[in-house]
Amino acid sequence: MKKFTVLLGILLVFTCKEEPKIDYAVISGTIENNVAEKLSIANDNFNQEITVEKETGLFTDTLRLEKAGFYTITVGRESSAMYLKNGNNLSITLDTKQFDESLSYEGKGSAENNYLAAKYLNNEKLKGQSNEFYNLAETDFKVKVSDIQKANENLLAEAIEVDENFKKLETQNLEYDTFSLLDGYERSHAYYTKKKDFKVSENFLPEKLKTLVFDNIESYESSSSYKNMAMGKALDKIFEDMGDDYQNASAEHLKSLDNVKIPALKNETINYLASFMISPGNPNMESLFNYFTSNSTDEKFKEELAMNFEKVKDLVRGKPSPKFVDYENHKGGTTSLADLRGKYVYVDVWATWCGPCKVEIPSLKEVESKYHDKNITFVSTSIDRAKDHEAWINMVNDKELGGVQLFADKDWKSQFVQDYNIKGIPRFILIDPDGNIVTADAPRPSNPKLIELFEELKI
Repeated sequence: MKKFTVLLGILLVFTCKEEPKIDYAVISGTIENNVAEKLSIANDNFNQEITVEKETGLFTDTLRLEKAGFYTITVGRESSAMYLKNGNNLSITLDTKQFDESLSYEGKGSAENNYLAAKYLNNEKLKGQSNEFYNLAETDFKVKVSDIQKANENLLAEAIEVDENFKKLETQNLEYDTFSLLDGYERSHAYYTKKKDFKVSENFLPEKLKTLVFDNIESYESSSSYKNMAMGKALDKIFEDMGDDYQNASAEHLKSLDNVKIPALKNETINYLASFMISPGNPNMESLFNYFTSNSTDEKFKEELAMNFEKVKDLVRGKPSPKFVDYENHKGGTTSLADLRGKYVYVDVWATWCGPCKVEIPSLKEVESKYHDKNITFVSTSIDRAKDHEAWINMVNDKELGGVQLFADKDWKSQFVQDYNIKGIPRFILIDPDGNIVTADAPRPSNPKLIELFEELKI
């Protein structure tokens, strides 16, 4: 009996011991038709890359998550929403040739993620083509949106063994999804119907949406629809204060950011604005840089912003322009920027593969024709790759491009492109007769402000 009592005590010690807390999630799986070396799992506060075996498409890794929540899995150019928490043990399968249709989960945490994958396909099926969806009249559109919400609510109700916190968040998210579609209807309907002055009727938007205040951090982290609406409202107010002339915008136009209550929203709004407002064409660039730096809490962004500012601070008006030397001239021989001294020089940096560049061609021709006998030279500098040299030759001929047509050395790595910190095209630059910068980010030919600038300079 004594031996039995001792044995029972030992068993109780082992069986009553508290289970260890699992502070990680395990992700593994297989990618068919794999083209990626890595996949990523990320949200606003987390980013982890996972190595994928190129030949087999196999991957596995451990994620240490600060908290449960919504994340994005990205493979190449494809991505999908995920819900993750510590303790998950997920096996993922997908085929890159049919990413959304093939995405599937097994293991602990699979119920929530299979629901999210099914929800995406549900939305895609019910919405159909965007032009048809947003062409619907107001009443029909609201019925369609209501049908989408009900279908997803049914999908969520049918999901078995779903985490209760997820269910609570996703129920709210479905309402935000509906709000987002309704909120975007006016702009999208105007675009697809080509009725640029279209306005929704007074009672189109639900009262709850009209009065929605974007100050909920949990909703911002959980719902992409809430996030997009919050970002849209923040930017709408700024653009309303700024007007069309963003190149002369100042920190005064950003005062509405002081009212943003969600730190991540404020950071992302600043990040977006800085991408085009920290421009050497803006006379207020330095004060904007100081404003963005002091108002963001994103240290990585601030570091990158400081590096960008260092590159462009010497590209302001009056500074000597970076030079290009001996670029191939379509008419024969070579041309350098120094050869063009004595006249204003309007430089168009473009490429044959660039759609927006080609859109500007008719307007550029008009401006060239209007100023053909004035004190200005129009230079188009192609940054096509060497292998596309023939395509450049042919396009200049086929489209009868005027002005001075040049082919840059080393395409994107051309020293002129690097010195001007050009990261996107088309990009237009205006240089004065002495070789100094007038603006490193000049208005496009299609923008009436270009002619206003020429008139101001008495060209």
